[in-house]
Amino acid sequence: MSSEVKLSVLFTAEEIAVVVERLAAEIRRDYLDKNPVLITVLKGSFVFLADLVRQLDFPLEIEFAQLSSYGHGKESAGKIKVVQDIQCDIKGRHVLVVEDIIDTGLTAAFFLKHLKEKQPASLKLCSLTDKPSRTQVKINIDYLGLTVPDKFIVGYGIDWDEKFRYLPDIRAIEDEG
Repeated sequence: MSSEVKLSVLFTAEEIAVVVERLAAEIRRDYLDKNPVLITVLKGSFVFLADLVRQLDFPLEIEFAQLSSYGHGKESAGKIKVVQDIQCDIKGRHVLVVEDIIDTGLTAAFFLKHLKEKQPASLKLCSLTDKPSRTQVKINIDYLGLTVPDKFIVGYGIDWDEKFRYLPDIRAIEDEG
């Protein structure tokens, strides 16, 4: 299947590295003395989180959550559920959610509301990519890396039905036919 799919590079590994460095500098400025909890949503954002954390040189904690909204295709299933919730108590803590992509905004809005109910001291969002052409729910992205066109993207941890996570860059799946 993957040999039939046409991919075009949107952002090279080098371009992504520069963006991650910039985001880390912004996060360092705001969280240096706050011992934040960085929460990432699996699976797509694990590569981004790993590179981001290596750029941060202050105490922090990491938590993982897993949500489900995409099925096996390229369109959202529309329903969101928490498959795996965070394990630590974030009440009174500074929380930064680290995402790979904000597409429709539905998943991010759902997860931010879910976390807000746990009463953190602050709650912000960092996303490597944003696809504004698909926005259904407006989300405030406090730390934004890249804006992507209305194409399905893969690579740098982002998948299409568990394929293409291994790519070091971000690529668009070109329409077939």
